[in-house]
Amino acid sequence: MALLRQMPALVVLERFPVPVLAIAEDGVILFANSAFAEMVGHSTDSITALNFAEIFHALPTEVSAVSVVRDHAELIVDLRHEDGSTVRARMSKSALLRGDDPVALATFQDLTERLWIDEH
Repeated sequence: MALLRQMPALVVLERFPVPVLAIAEDGVILFANSAFAEMVGHSTDSITALNFAEIFHALPTEVSAVSVVRDHAELIVDLRHEDGSTVRARMSKSALLRGDDPVALATFQDLTERLWIDEH
């Protein structure tokens, strides 16, 4: 228990084996772990230079990115891969649940291959 209390949150999030993304209201990507970066074909350094509209395909960009993430929780979203292809993933609810949180923190389950097989 002492180890967990001393471990910084970003270290824990980076070690998660599932893709994790933190995004601000203005669409700035604050954090993406290596699993998320790999899922969309970016390095962890390059992904934080992108914004909401450059990653999320076909989601509204004229409102708060945090609101969009909350509104699309538990749904399949289209993410833009670095090579231009589409990654389809189920996005979790934000782990930050307060209505006034200026950040959304979600995990993703890549369903691209499974959905492609089901559709063909």
